[in-house]
Amino acid sequence: MSRLAVLVPGGRGQLGSELARILAARPGTLVHRPGSRELDVTDAEEVADAVGSFAETAKDAELRPVVINAAAYTAVDAAESDPDRAARINAEGAASLAKACRSSGLPLVHVSTDYVFPGDGARPYEPTDPTGPRSVYGRTKLEGERAVLESGARAWVVRTAWVYGASGKNFLKTMIRLSGERDTLSVVDDQIGSPTWAADLASGLLELAERVAERRGPEQKVLHCTNSGQVTWCEFARAIFAELGLDENRVHPCTTADFPLPAHRPAYSVLSDAAWREAGLTPMRTWREALAAAFEKDGETLRPR
Repeated sequence: MSRLAVLVPGGRGQLGSELARILAARPGTLVHRPGSRELDVTDAEEVADAVGSFAETAKDAELRPVVINAAAYTAVDAAESDPDRAARINAEGAASLAKACRSSGLPLVHVSTDYVFPGDGARPYEPTDPTGPRSVYGRTKLEGERAVLESGARAWVVRTAWVYGASGKNFLKTMIRLSGERDTLSVVDDQIGSPTWAADLASGLLELAERVAERRGPEQKVLHCTNSGQVTWCEFARAIFAELGLDENRVHPCTTADFPLPAHRPAYSVLSDAAWREAGLTPMRTWREALAAAFEKDGETLRPR
């Protein structure tokens, strides 16, 4: 196991929090996870200074440096009416970070999303499948991917989907809150994806980051990392109720059309892990096993009070 120095822009969100929790248990590891107030990725000069300073710190400590970019504008609906800010963070911010990594000689693992695909597929999307985002969020994330891959930096893009955890805002926490406020819930049953526990995603990213830091990164530059299996939002909500010991039948199915929102949601956004496995990275467990593990680990935090 390498002695790493890990810089995590966007490090105060749910993914950054899980990365920090895992790395805290690794002796000799340096972790710097600035939030948006500490590191504004839309400020190219600030990004360059932060990455350069981090590279020097890692060198002085004789640690292998790597950057995991978790900074993103993820308010999918708000992005439709604020495309400029979404682009500054998701596209221009990613480009600035990649440029700084190239200049400082640091490898970069950039986190992206299933929303880069149109969502009309019938089989799990491979990293090489044609993209076709249908939302501002998806388009700006795809622009960020391209900027990272074309930057000349030693960079990898990891797409994920339906992320949840004990930190931040997410579907799991919303369902738990609503379970205590409403007798019944209507949840869309015509969108299919793979719920991904932030802790499992963080473990996968760190496994990749360690290999990248040791210059053993896979040849495939775009990978997919989600918990395995597929489910609808309604089925996921029912599983959450089951973990809470509540009646799953309180969750009723509905259609996307029943609850129109500003941003287009992919009807099908399951991501294939074939390239991940072919790279020799550890396959992710099923979404259902991960959900049970999330409650076992963070049950006291997650359960309604």
